[in-house]
Amino acid sequence: MSPHKALVLACPLCHRPWSPPYARTLTCPDDDLTFALVDGIWRFLLPERATRLRPFIREYERVREAEGWGGTGPAHYRGLPFHDSSGRHPFIWHIRSGSYRAFRKKLLPPGAEPQRILDLGAGAGWLAYRLARAGHRVAAVDLMVNGVDGLGTHHHYDASYLPLQAEFDHLPLAHAQADMVIFNGAFHYSVDYGRTLREALRVLRPKGRIVIMDSPLYRDGGSGRQMVQEREERFLSQYGFRGNALPHENYLTFERLEEVAAELSLRWRFIQPTYGLRWAIRPWLARLRGHREPATFHVIVGDSTG
Repeated sequence: MSPHKALVLACPLCHRPWSPPYARTLTCPDDDLTFALVDGIWRFLLPERATRLRPFIREYERVREAEGWGGTGPAHYRGLPFHDSSGRHPFIWHIRSGSYRAFRKKLLPPGAEPQRILDLGAGAGWLAYRLARAGHRVAAVDLMVNGVDGLGTHHHYDASYLPLQAEFDHLPLAHAQADMVIFNGAFHYSVDYGRTLREALRVLRPKGRIVIMDSPLYRDGGSGRQMVQEREERFLSQYGFRGNALPHENYLTFERLEEVAAELSLRWRFIQPTYGLRWAIRPWLARLRGHREPATFHVIVGDSTG
């Protein structure tokens, strides 16, 4: 089934829906904005926001390239998150595959009814691909469109999903149509969690779910702030910039999650993936060594109580 028939595109500013599913350009007469399909990716960044985001995109892609993300050929991308043929990030893919297993087991087991799903922070598209292969209708949303670690990798896959270059806070989708919105290792890139979640709730159908995967979670906000400081100092030393071109919130705490839950009438559930004994003893080792609290990575599920 064509993903274009599954989700209704809309102006990311006024949310006016568009009916032609196969046009190559879409124009919003109310806002005098035109958006184009380029290399199979819909480009839905608002002009003023594209300018504001350019330094962040440039810095992000430079770091990812230096860290050796991406691979060559379809086999690499189709193997993720269980097998990284580059061999460069085994620990990270171990965490991501554990999160994915827990997510599928608890929330979307094999044989589940097809759903309309948004993969926010899709990157190289591995999650969108796996969900599309399972029969779900998926839109993959990211800022990056490169063909190594961004939406441009969509041509490596043999299952179709809809690649959208867009911001979390300006989704190019009509109201109340998604069954699930997944923040895929990306929620901590939000500059305002409340605003980002309000936009996710706008596109969710009644009783739809918000899922936050692979964002760093701390009990003590001081540990999160220290993590950010350590990362910025490392980036400054290695790349000549701190990597803070946008004021992201950067990490989660239980307290911050409860704040936005109260604001937006959400109820959170926490699913703890299994990452192995080595991972489980990290907090005890950190305390023994006098180090800051290490991040944990839950699958966090938000249900509306309103």
